[in-house]
Amino acid sequence: MIGRLILLLAYLGISVVLFATFATDVWVWISFFMSNLVLFVLFWWHLYQEREYSPFISVYIVFNFLFFIVSPLLQIGELHLRNGVFPTKLTYREDAIIFTNILIIIFNLTFFSSYIFFKKVRILKAIPKYSRKNYRNLPLTILSLTLLSALIFVSSYSFVQEEVSRPSWKSSSASIGVLLLWKKVLFMVPFAGIILCFQYFKKKKKLLSNILIIGVLGLVLVTFLIWFKNPLTEKRNALGPIYISLIYLIVPAFLNSNTKTTLFMFFSMIIVFPLSSILTHVTVTFREILIQPRVLLDQFEGYGIGEVFNTIHYDAFINITATIDYVKYEGFAYGYQLLSGLLFFVPRSLWKSKPLSTGNQVGEHLIDYYGFNYSNLSNPLVSEGYVNFGISGVFFMALILAMVCVKLLSWFKSDDYLKKMLGFYFAIHLLFLLRGDFANGFSYYVGIFVGVLVLTRIITFIIEQLLLNQRLWKLKQIKKM
Repeated sequence: MIGRLILLLAYLGISVVLFATFATDVWVWISFFMSNLVLFVLFWWHLYQEREYSPFISVYIVFNFLFFIVSPLLQIGELHLRNGVFPTKLTYREDAIIFTNILIIIFNLTFFSSYIFFKKVRILKAIPKYSRKNYRNLPLTILSLTLLSALIFVSSYSFVQEEVSRPSWKSSSASIGVLLLWKKVLFMVPFAGIILCFQYFKKKKKLLSNILIIGVLGLVLVTFLIWFKNPLTEKRNALGPIYISLIYLIVPAFLNSNTKTTLFMFFSMIIVFPLSSILTHVTVTFREILIQPRVLLDQFEGYGIGEVFNTIHYDAFINITATIDYVKYEGFAYGYQLLSGLLFFVPRSLWKSKPLSTGNQVGEHLIDYYGFNYSNLSNPLVSEGYVNFGISGVFFMALILAMVCVKLLSWFKSDDYLKKMLGFYFAIHLLFLLRGDFANGFSYYVGIFVGVLVLTRIITFIIEQLLLNQRLWKLKQIKKM
């Protein structure tokens, strides 16, 4: 009760300070105030009315508050220092800011109402069950995942070495498809093995020898995961969900309530997120850091909390505004932009006219019309919906997101640990998905889904078939005798 009250008062206190010092046109002020009011109602409902633990809503609220309230208020408040130009070079226009807030309000109201409605739909709230018979072959599955991880380690050694030594500003020599295969699919195999180790320890009757073997295999898998997934080889949008999921897996009491998760995610986004951004975007190589550690400390200079909110790391709001500006020139995509995400697995060499991601398209627009110098921008789900189908697209995106969150909430309640952790992983990944763009957010999670669940199910099936064939062979031999 005290934790919820502290969170609520902190939200109100920050909001009061921000809006009291926010000097701008009255209608712009009102548009932000209404957006924050809608979010506050959702926040209050999440803390006091939602009876079940839902990390999805905790992450959703933290994202919206920091990216759609705090960040734009601070950025607009300092526009006079930059002659009315945002960090992306987009010119400030009152009507565009107001319309951006209208789209955000529509998205949030649609998501909120749809989420409540879908939680009552039987097929979406059905909780998957873990079959007791699956425990029989679980040690063999874990052993197979460990051996597969070792094979991946050997096969990818030169690739990982290149990633460690490559500065963040330099593009990888590998293609996008190869990067996706290594980083989002194969490098997640140890993560699946670790999850299954915890699944095995939930078994009531266990052999002591198996406990020791599974414990050793678990440590080996953790070592492989750290090798594959660390700040020198991976971006923060992938590291965060993995290691926060591991925290929940190991110490569930640390993140087992809406209050705890909201507080943890808020702290992570204003402290850990900026620091991890510096680590994963460091402009020096690992070798240079080893020779002269001081160069890493130099990367942290000038990165106070206030400065972070005025960088392109918190550009989500203004990129919605930029997308609105893009649509004025190019018109609506009518679903064409979604194809770059939904059909991400089709290589560009085969599909010459494959659309660029929306963030990239809008970035090119800012380069052409405003003299910006960077095109790899984020693009929130709000503007992904708008660029494709206008306001109806905003409704559509919010509706689908609510449906997915409710379905994965049922996975999160499951005793099948692979589905449970994929549900929790998505909740944390929601930060990246909401910030966009859709093509990257969607493809990354599908890659994780394949690497963790699909590959494991295939391995389990192969093991079951091998054991079944072995039993059938033995029966034949007995009959011959």
